[in-house]
Amino acid sequence: MSDTASAPTSIRRLDTKDATRLARLVMAYDDLQTVLRCCERLLRMLGDAGEGADDVEVEALWTLALLSYARAFADGEGGAALTPEDLGPADEEVLRSHRVLLHLRDHHADRSRNPRESYTVGLAQATSGAVNAVAVTTVPAPLVDRPAVRKAGAMALQLCAVLDERIGSLQKEILAEMRDISHDQLDRLDRVEVAAAS
Repeated sequence: MSDTASAPTSIRRLDTKDATRLARLVMAYDDLQTVLRCCERLLRMLGDAGEGADDVEVEALWTLALLSYARAFADGEGGAALTPEDLGPADEEVLRSHRVLLHLRDHHADRSRNPRESYTVGLAQATSGAVNAVAVTTVPAPLVDRPAVRKAGAMALQLCAVLDERIGSLQKEILAEMRDISHDQLDRLDRVEVAAAS
């Protein structure tokens, strides 16, 4: 059995540009896995006609999927994990779907507007034409539909493959660069506590 296959006795924190980038890629991969899980549940909940779906659960899952999807493209520590070019060759339909998902994320995450309803205030009139009340009307936003969920899931799955390749490649680069680090240098790195598998 090789050293790479044996269980580690300890893990040391690596604070390099590549380590930060790797953490960013893995975070984006986990976010896209969340998108996939949300889409799977949404497809089951919406069924063939979407009848009987709990609108609160649908909105919660769809909002989580949108936030998670957008985070994979957000610039942050380690840079953006993905760019629109990662969606593949310039397919206008895919790029449009990507832009729609980001727009929907903005809509669902807006702190000042309710994404579920739009509200209008008006004056109610009696049959005589005189104003007799103030009315507030609402128009509910439609629930997400199965085709949109399927498209989001398909895009997330494709992007997971892109990230998986990048993660594997970067792990190999870091390992090759750090394999010969001295024991003294290694001991100076902070230890990362790891819970034992149960």
